Amino acid sequence: MTAPLASVLFVCVHNAGRSQMAAGFLRHLAGDRVEVRSAGSLPGDRINPSAVAAMAELGIDISGRTPKVLTAETARASDYIITMGCGDACPYFPGKTYLDWQLEDPAGQGVDAVRPIRDEIRILVEGLIGAIDATAATAAVDAEEA
Repeated sequence: MTAPLASVLFVCVHNAGRSQMAAGFLRHLAGDRVEVRSAGSLPGDRINPSAVAAMAELGIDISGRTPKVLTAETARASDYIITMGCGDACPYFPGKTYLDWQLEDPAGQGVDAVRPIRDEIRILVEGLIGAIDATAATAAVDAEEA
C-alpha cells in the first residue's frame, strides 16, 4: 500500500454534523488515497442523527463515528485543515493549507434541512479531492524533473 496523498482534518464546533459528513464523503470518495480526520472545538456527545440519516440516504454510514476534541497534535499532523464555523478556536500552524467552508450548522435540524447542507459538502469535498490530486500530480512531475 502506498502512503496517502494527503492528510485532511475537518473541524467544526461540535464535530457532530458538518465535519462528520465531510469526513464521511472524503473517506467514501477518496478511499485510502487520503487520510481523514475530524474534530471539534467543543465536541458534542454524539453524531447528529439527521446528519447520520442524510448520509445513509447516499449509502454512507457515519453512525459509528464519535465526536472528538480538536488537539494541536491532530492539527499538526494534517496537511489540509478545513474549518466550518469554529472561529477563533481553530489553531493555526504555518505550512498547512487552510480552507474555511461557510456552511449552515445542521444542529437541531431535521433531515429535510440537512440534505442541502450535505449536498453542498459533497461538492466541496469533490473539489478538495481534485485539488489534492492536482497537487500530488504536480509534485510527482517536479520529482521526476529533479
